[in-house]
Amino acid sequence: MRKRATVVPLLALLSLILPAPATAQPTNTVVSGQARFQILSPTLVRSEFAGDRRFENAATYNVVNHTFPRTAYSSRVENGWLVITTSAMTLRYRVGSGPFRADNLELRTAGTTASPWRRVVCATGQLCEAEDQQREGMLVAADHTGHTGAGFVAGFSYANNGVTATVRATSAGRHRLVVKYANGQGGDGKHENRTLGLSVDGQSARQITLPATADWGDWRQAETEIDLSAGEHRVSLTRRATDSGNVNVDSLALLTAGQAYPGDRALDDCRFGTSCEAENGALTGPAKIADEHAGFAGTGFVAELVGGTRLRQPVSGVPAAGTYPVVLRYANGVGGDGRHEPRTVFLNGQAVTLPVTANWATWATTTARIALPAGTSDLTVTCPATGCHVNLDTIGINNSTQHLALGGYRRSLDGYTGDNGDPRLYPGLMYRDGWYLLDDTSSAYTNGTPRPDRGAQPYQDGYVFGYGQNHKTALGDLATLTGGPKLLPRWAYGVWYSEYIDRTAADFRDRILPAFRRHGVPLDVLVVDTDFKARNTWNGWQMDQAKFPDPQGFLDWVHNEGMHSTLNIHPSIQGTDPDFPKAQATAKGKLAKGSCADCYVFDWADPDQLRAYVELHQKMPTDFWWLDWCCDGSGSSMRGVTADTWINEQYAKMGAFAFSRGFGSLQAGGYSGSGPLQTGPWAEKRTTLHFTGDTSSTWGAMKGTIGYTSAEGVSTGMSSISHDIGGHNDTTGLRGSETYLDNGQVRYTTKLPDDLYARWVQLGSFQPITRLHSNHGDRLPWQYGPAAQASATKFLNLRERLVPYIYTLAEQANRTGLPVVRPAYLEYPSSPEAYSTVDSQFLLGPDVLVAPITTPGDTGSTRVWFPPGQWTDYFTGQVYQGNTWATVSAGLDTMPVFMRAGGMLVERTDNVTNDVQNPTGSLTVHVTAGARGEFTLYEDKGRTRIQQFGDTIVLLSNKVSKRDWRFVVHKADGSSHVVNAGNTPAVVSLRAPR
Repeated sequence: MRKRATVVPLLALLSLILPAPATAQPTNTVVSGQARFQILSPTLVRSEFAGDRRFENAATYNVVNHTFPRTAYSSRVENGWLVITTSAMTLRYRVGSGPFRADNLELRTAGTTASPWRRVVCATGQLCEAEDQQREGMLVAADHTGHTGAGFVAGFSYANNGVTATVRATSAGRHRLVVKYANGQGGDGKHENRTLGLSVDGQSARQITLPATADWGDWRQAETEIDLSAGEHRVSLTRRATDSGNVNVDSLALLTAGQAYPGDRALDDCRFGTSCEAENGALTGPAKIADEHAGFAGTGFVAELVGGTRLRQPVSGVPAAGTYPVVLRYANGVGGDGRHEPRTVFLNGQAVTLPVTANWATWATTTARIALPAGTSDLTVTCPATGCHVNLDTIGINNSTQHLALGGYRRSLDGYTGDNGDPRLYPGLMYRDGWYLLDDTSSAYTNGTPRPDRGAQPYQDGYVFGYGQNHKTALGDLATLTGGPKLLPRWAYGVWYSEYIDRTAADFRDRILPAFRRHGVPLDVLVVDTDFKARNTWNGWQMDQAKFPDPQGFLDWVHNEGMHSTLNIHPSIQGTDPDFPKAQATAKGKLAKGSCADCYVFDWADPDQLRAYVELHQKMPTDFWWLDWCCDGSGSSMRGVTADTWINEQYAKMGAFAFSRGFGSLQAGGYSGSGPLQTGPWAEKRTTLHFTGDTSSTWGAMKGTIGYTSAEGVSTGMSSISHDIGGHNDTTGLRGSETYLDNGQVRYTTKLPDDLYARWVQLGSFQPITRLHSNHGDRLPWQYGPAAQASATKFLNLRERLVPYIYTLAEQANRTGLPVVRPAYLEYPSSPEAYSTVDSQFLLGPDVLVAPITTPGDTGSTRVWFPPGQWTDYFTGQVYQGNTWATVSAGLDTMPVFMRAGGMLVERTDNVTNDVQNPTGSLTVHVTAGARGEFTLYEDKGRTRIQQFGDTIVLLSNKVSKRDWRFVVHKADGSSHVVNAGNTPAVVSLRAPR
């Protein structure tokens, strides 16, 4: 036994030294048999498993760069485990144990132990939940009753939509593959038998038929026979070009002759020392998996355990028989029995009391000590006959740490009112316990070519982030790995005017721009919404000559006035459009009927259809395009790339950048996209300004965007985010100042209450993009009362003055991955208040704290937490000490904005009409008396380094002598003085002039 124990690690060590034959390995690489690890940074390790030992070094659509600075690390084999250690994390893999799963790959970072990979293999006779398996272009939905697990794979509505399950045949021979599905009336309006392609191990698919069911809540089974050898196989259900799709699949099972459809769900283990999701266990009885209450970990929770409920979770890796702490995270609100009281659950037969929580969105933990044998066993939660009436979120085995998401993203906020709960956000990179797995297995190569099929051989490719509380480092790793957020042209960070209302070239030229100039309001970007189109204002492909008689002349006028413009596009074309015959010919007859009336849609994955689509834009001159969505249905059948990502890249090639929704596709979940795709939200930021959709004009919707901007930034790395300032959908009915025709009837625009308008413009002035927008609603300052007009005018001019500063932050975001708008915990990760205030305040860069007022009234107030340091009110000069709270009040003429001592705020000295025609000839720098700090101003032709040493400023730049410099020095007593340094300084004294 002693000899044998020595040989196994020795063989494992040899596998580390000797890479797979004919495979060139990059530096900082450790190979262990079929597993390869690339140490990219102290906080980032690539974990790759190739059953055929064909490791990949090519860039993918998500991961564009594997070249990082050399990282110090150590690796060794210890007790059969490969152990890789950096300065920030330790990764352990059990040598020779096969593909990554919960029980054979472990991460330790900053006091947290986790199992990054979860792999569910469905053995013969086990229920295989479709949502646990690899999906292509499809979402998990739960909006129809009767499904098991967390939901079902929805739609198969587009070519190449599919689900691939990993199954394990326990013996060789003929098996029955049984699919549980629903087939109601599809999005194409048909209710008929449907087909999908069935493929095993990447072999040629054969067609299977799924007969119509009564409706979408009527789940039935269809089966076919397949021959399998013993062992693992990949079974795929895919909509091919010859299939009709439009079905929902709940689960499948590999069965022998006579076996009934199982209820026993295939699972991955919960590893000892980690915290595991209750929804990933085997659940039987009447309890369900849900996600309607906020604050849960993972993808949901087990909802209101009642009598007859049983939740089983296999536990592996228990080091020795003993009694261990098991931590349950739960919520205990008013139960279905009408009672709100402590409840009892049984954990492996032991009674555990769960005290009440305030409500169902308040989560708590309790700890029980449970006897466990060494190795692998089951942990089971049951309820008495009267029920437990609690929601169960996680089960920690000798671990109390919770894997709770920080931030999150969503394709868009369409329909968000702010009055009926916050929209469901989907986690990305950032978690409170400091780790994340970016699973890149399903991503295509950078040119859109899918990765090669490996037959029955398993393949996994994922990037393990172990950053602890160093969130900024994580975002830097993400930017290096997947590309930094796009730096837009500087003019894009100015003021945008956008309104869904019928405008003409003459309107813009003779009324709107002159009004901006007359009222002293800057304007950089003019948005032309959908009504500019001829024949069909929704999806026409020519500019209406009656409204825009000279399209190029209009764009030339826009440029001559120092502005840029965009045109709104909807991705379909009417069959009666005069450009349709040519488009269909270019597409070689492949344009298909869409769900909109007499319209045709595009599959952008097809080169002919993409060419036809791009050519439709060529007769309409503009600086960039606004790809809008609603009821069309164009998409992409490209495997491994989301439709939004692919088409947004094409728009970025056609204009200055893409302006669109992101992270998903219309075809995969409705207008706003109801969930994340497995390819993830990682590529969008390289090309796209994210349009967050049509929110409603309410105080709640305005308040909701405060936290959303920074939440999306930290979860995806996206920095350029554009909300509808003022909201899109009217909720007030207040009569506005303009009229328009609607089906021949004269109607008035609507408007916001003056206080809501003023406060929304204030908030928008400190967002990544300041875009006034509405659906036939007033959004211009002079359309409001004197106080609101003065406020909006003041803040829009402030925004224009801040363009040099915002542009610098955007360039920093491009280089470092740190978004322009960020939550305080990026800078102050050890302060609990930095996490609790994300929905009420944010940082603009590292040095400016913004706490918008979100309540009605001409005077409002908000409770502000001041991070460590000293903070000065930008408008009043009042000084606040860090690590304190204060209630700050402001009339409509100001808002709570604060500058950090040691930080610098750079702005234009004077108000200007636009950015393009007004070079920064004079700059004003706000500093704090006696502080030390530094700021590097970025401009397209150079950088200016501004250093403060107490009462002295040092300027280092090739631009110092080309502009006037002015310094506003803020003192601790709330006063300030101005130092006019002229246009030739290298060193400036900040002492008050005498």
